[in-house]
Amino acid sequence: MANGNAQPRKKALGLWMATALVAGNMIGSGVFLLPASLAPYGGISIIGWLATAVGSLLLALVFAKLSRVFPKIGGPYAYARMGFGDFVGFEMAWGYWIAVWAGNASIAVAFVGYLGVFFPGLVASNLTAAIAAVAAIWVLTAINIAGIRAAGWIQLVTTIGKLIPLLAIGLIGIFYLDPAHFTPFNPSGQSGFSAVTAVAALTLWAFLGLESASIPADDVENPERTIPRSTILGTLIAAVTYILGTVAVLGIIPSADLASSTAPFADAAKAIWGEGAQSFIAIGALLSTFGCLNGWILLQGQVPLAAAKDGLFPKQFGAVSRNGTPVFGLILSSVLVTVLMLTNYSQGLVGVFNFTLLLATMTTLVPYMFTAMAELVLFFREPAKFSGQRLAGASVIAILAFAYSIWAVAGSGEEVVFWGSLLLFAGIPVYVWLNWRRSRLAPAGESARTAAAE
Repeated sequence: MANGNAQPRKKALGLWMATALVAGNMIGSGVFLLPASLAPYGGISIIGWLATAVGSLLLALVFAKLSRVFPKIGGPYAYARMGFGDFVGFEMAWGYWIAVWAGNASIAVAFVGYLGVFFPGLVASNLTAAIAAVAAIWVLTAINIAGIRAAGWIQLVTTIGKLIPLLAIGLIGIFYLDPAHFTPFNPSGQSGFSAVTAVAALTLWAFLGLESASIPADDVENPERTIPRSTILGTLIAAVTYILGTVAVLGIIPSADLASSTAPFADAAKAIWGEGAQSFIAIGALLSTFGCLNGWILLQGQVPLAAAKDGLFPKQFGAVSRNGTPVFGLILSSVLVTVLMLTNYSQGLVGVFNFTLLLATMTTLVPYMFTAMAELVLFFREPAKFSGQRLAGASVIAILAFAYSIWAVAGSGEEVVFWGSLLLFAGIPVYVWLNWRRSRLAPAGESARTAAAE
């Protein structure tokens, strides 16, 4: 309860915790599996990784600039709403929120898959695997309810832990490369552009989360400086880790073996150090997915919290505990993840992973596109706040970031675009219902948003 002598709540996330949130949310399960998916493309997959890294850095620059000028809670939702109004803001919050908790199902599935290396009984049946994944979700939900600082420490520790095995393979593996594994450079049978586009679509999942530090802005120390720095730093850490690791794995394992590998980094470690190294990499994968799941569960409460503060989500999402955590949003999101997991467990781990991955990727790309264009709208509308910055420079970065997002959407395939669009359209009746409620609850002469915020 606030009073005249109350001390301001200490911000939970400093530079390194915020950087760990960005890098940890990006470096999850995908990097440990992607080299096998990229094997059919051979050496040209490195070009695809570079294209995705450049596009992600462009988007990171957009988020960095906007967070410096407008350090608002909600990240892409907040910027889309500022630039394009309430309806677009709601749609971005709606789609992004669903993307977060649906993506959490994918990450939880991957975590259990790696855990099965040490406890095979967990993956002996689809049901036991789903129950184990749900248990991981609720353990981390409880930690996030305890406070953002506790979640931040877990994120920092697990990010360091996951980087050690990945960088070990990337930095040491270059001394074990076989140049013959990179010829032909493009064995896919597609044109160079088509192959790079396909690789960029595959690698995009690994970069989702670059906006993570901008979402819990109210809990970041000195957000005008910390959020931009952690966004750029976290994206660079992830990009370097991905590219080094992919080059090493492609160069160590023959493409025919790599294409059928279920644990390419573990196989590369075995080739370098022997059998015992597989467990080392498996532990790194567990830390990676556990930390990634922790970071995204943090965000699944923060996104609806930001929308609720603006009156665009039900007010229950805006309530916070004494620890400053949005308990309702965290619990409801985890309930929805649980339902998603238990209603799809019959598909098996891979089926659930692929299904939820499609939902998460498309519905995250759309807020990225709107955020890139929102920067220009806000520049036109409030040029004084961008003092010392030139419109030309901002325009080039924003337009290139937007173009990259469009390209990534196109490369993700018709099925992804179809289901992602339906998911966004499904939010329109919810927006209509919220407006109807506000019109019923608002007293005469009082604005609807004021009534909704109370």
